[in-house]
Amino acid sequence: MTPAFVMVCRSAAIAGAPTGWATATLRDGDVALLVDEGGQDAVDAAARALGQRAVMVVRRESGPTAQEQTVIELAGPLPLIWVTDEFSAETERWAHDRGPMTLLVRAVGALSVEERARIGRFVTLLARQTD
Repeated sequence: MTPAFVMVCRSAAIAGAPTGWATATLRDGDVALLVDEGGQDAVDAAARALGQRAVMVVRRESGPTAQEQTVIELAGPLPLIWVTDEFSAETERWAHDRGPMTLLVRAVGALSVEERARIGRFVTLLARQTD
């Protein structure tokens, strides 16, 4: 089954969410993790929060521009939820101009209540478009 969206985020964004949030909110999409300072332990915690035995991990690149390009290529034609600490002006323009819906969320560490709510609203809008 084709996912309804792709979410790319640091491991801590998922691992720090309340129990059940990730499995309920992100069940119709693919989640790809950016390895953060928590390393493998944070990836493991995120996989558990997602209820998965295995998860996708985005490869590391040599710098921020290359890292952004890798995420852009990963998103392809799917709607994208992208959570990271900073976006370049070029990435913000790309997100604004691309056809599929795109949500950029600036966050470090665990997602706040407001950020989780924003992602939930975005996923709900996507589901309404496919019904």
